[in-house]
Amino acid sequence: MRSPEKVLNSLTEHSKISEYKYERLYRILFNEEMFYVAYQNKYAKQGNMTPGTDGKTADRMSISRIEHLIERLKDETYQPHPARRIYIPKKNGKQRPLGIPSFEDKLVQEVIRMILEAIYEGHFEDSSHGFRPKRSCHTALTCIHKTFTGTTWFIEGDIKGFFDNINHSVLINAMQERISDERFIRLIRKFLNAGYMENWKFHNTYSGTPQGGIISPILANIYLDKFDKYMNEYAQSFDKGECRRRSSEHRSLETKKYSLQRKLKVETDENIRKQLIEEIRAVEKEWVKIPCGDAMDKNWRRLKYVRYADDFLVGVIGSKADCTQIKADIAQYMSEKLKLELSDEKTLITQAQKPAKFLGYEIFIRKSNATKRDKNGTLTRAFNNNIVLHVSSEVMKKKLMDYDAIRFDFSTGTEVWKPKARSYMKNRDMTDILMQYNVEIRGFYNYFSIAHNSSAMNSFYYIMEYSMCKTLACKMESTVRQVRKKYYKNKKFAIPYVDSKGNTKYRVFYDEGFKRKTAWKNASCDNIPNTMFTKYPSLVSRLKDRTCELCGTEGETTMFQVRSLKTLKGEHEWERKMKRMNRKTLAVCVACDEKIHNKSSRD
Repeated sequence: MRSPEKVLNSLTEHSKISEYKYERLYRILFNEEMFYVAYQNKYAKQGNMTPGTDGKTADRMSISRIEHLIERLKDETYQPHPARRIYIPKKNGKQRPLGIPSFEDKLVQEVIRMILEAIYEGHFEDSSHGFRPKRSCHTALTCIHKTFTGTTWFIEGDIKGFFDNINHSVLINAMQERISDERFIRLIRKFLNAGYMENWKFHNTYSGTPQGGIISPILANIYLDKFDKYMNEYAQSFDKGECRRRSSEHRSLETKKYSLQRKLKVETDENIRKQLIEEIRAVEKEWVKIPCGDAMDKNWRRLKYVRYADDFLVGVIGSKADCTQIKADIAQYMSEKLKLELSDEKTLITQAQKPAKFLGYEIFIRKSNATKRDKNGTLTRAFNNNIVLHVSSEVMKKKLMDYDAIRFDFSTGTEVWKPKARSYMKNRDMTDILMQYNVEIRGFYNYFSIAHNSSAMNSFYYIMEYSMCKTLACKMESTVRQVRKKYYKNKKFAIPYVDSKGNTKYRVFYDEGFKRKTAWKNASCDNIPNTMFTKYPSLVSRLKDRTCELCGTEGETTMFQVRSLKTLKGEHEWERKMKRMNRKTLAVCVACDEKIHNKSSRD
């Protein structure tokens, strides 16, 4: 049986050859090792302990359970279960539907995802950043920062209800261009048509990808790769001119500068030479402030494009009329070829000096006459026409409102931010409260750390710091002044606690500042060739060992799993064993498995 790495890397060899068609993919699903890797990849997430419509979870996973799953795939009797639909709140007050697939369906989807990633990763365009290995929101934003220089207009793109409106026929036709294996295609179609259960009522799915499905992100990228390639071709036909025409003012000042330099070379009188040097420097200062290129050059156009999931941003060097035409062409392509609709509310044409919104950031072009000398000593306007990434006060305000850490005072006629106690947290342990604030501050900073105004997050930090103090004061039935006096030591806010060994330690409130970071990777290149790596399936090795980790009995074992170690009280031997091992899984024999589940159900 071939190892998963060899299987996947053999697929990647042809990934960048667009004419190559893959055959006999379905048989890869008969490889047990692929499912072992899939299990290793997916078991740890707490959501896997939430039962799907079949009532099963990651608990009680065994070798025989995987073998039975493969047998059903071999004779094509395997049928995905409908996802169990629940709703989670969105920031705008609406609710987002979320599907919970059964765990066995997750395993099959994970194997399919690995196969599709090996096939398509080298085929996708560099402009795509969502749901791809080694790519993220930060790589998309960094790409914009590096390549959108000089942009005059932005087109903020958003596809209306994208994941719910993916046309199954369009998706299958796109996949059949690269995959010539009807059984594999049929399996994907089964997942697309599996439907969902809501309030124990079955609903068919005639469009969209599986809600909460593991294969949904890569299917979405396969679907929109057509659009990425269209935009790449569109940019090539839109771009015009080898270089921008030079402005008449810039040429005039350059001519004047060279004329003065020629006079300086032949002049011998020191007083006149000093005067010429002063004139040259004055011309240079004026010259560097004038744009080299003619901003109104109609023979110079450029288009840049970046996409993350269903959000995309187009940067245009051209006229507003060009942008209106581009937007209309995109809408027409979406409608005719992909059966999708652009959101009128969110697809906007924005002048580049005004902020466009993308992935939570505000993006705009900086106009600046500030100068500095380059590595050759030449004076340049190094900051002009550069892209600026900003975190807005509105984003900070919304996040603080989500945390319920802020209130607003309008007594002065303006909106003043005031920290607020989060009373719903007062029953938690004090160190847990501090750690929760730390996690929230770090999470917000990590996402917006590449913003050019990252220091603006100090206002966010101030509200969070005093909100924490107010929350602790609420818990202690004290005041903020007393809380700060008690726990503020050596310019740090720290709460003492005793660890498991009886040592006194301190939980320190975040105090590392908000210095701007640089994204680690240029999104337009791969540091490593398109090579697939897989995790060593240690869980399956424990099952194959056929030794009960609780009583030591040899024989067939199954994997007992809990949602979190925090839920274990240590009342039973298996709980103490898992805590000692620091694992939320335990390979146990059939007898021990029954005992554990009987005790768990009684508890």
